[in-house]
Amino acid sequence: MKRESPPQLAAPGAGLPKIELIIARLRFGWARRIRSREEFSALFENERAQILRLAGLCDAETGARPVLIDRIRGMEDSSRYWSVFMTLDHLRIVNLAIAAAIRALGKGELPDRVASTADVKPNPAADITAIDEFDRSCEFLSKCARQVPDLNTLKRFKHPWFGPMNAAGWHALGAVHMRIHRKQIERILQGNGDAAADPAQV
Repeated sequence: MKRESPPQLAAPGAGLPKIELIIARLRFGWARRIRSREEFSALFENERAQILRLAGLCDAETGARPVLIDRIRGMEDSSRYWSVFMTLDHLRIVNLAIAAAIRALGKGELPDRVASTADVKPNPAADITAIDEFDRSCEFLSKCARQVPDLNTLKRFKHPWFGPMNAAGWHALGAVHMRIHRKQIERILQGNGDAAADPAQV
């Protein structure tokens, strides 16, 4: 399939605009204070179900077609020109990384890597197999979280935007991150002319 030349976007890892980042930190910190572990788990599973439903609207061609969208709050500029399958691949990568962080922190250890937004960009050639791989990554993250009795671990692992976080913070981020990219998938499908992806109908 022939692809258009990609637009000129910010480099991967460039981050969010300064004011937006400050607001994101405040909002995420507040959400972590007022929402429980169970609520974040429920949010994660709800977003998982919605994303799978949306992905089910795609055939092999439309799902692999990158669409340029307006930037969504909480998403880097470099992520604006992805396909649905690329978005699922990104979620797979991030879910597995978060699962590994939760598992390590639950054991009183730190992951043997530095978290970087530039390192979790998707494969541009992601195809329809990304749907099942995404779903498996969701299951793995949920399983790792369930295996840690208390997510309020003493050890903390640094996120490039939100700073050092315990396992509870990473668990919460997994749910919030899924919501951001579910909105991205909706916009990609709208750009592909799929009326069923209208957010009013989701």
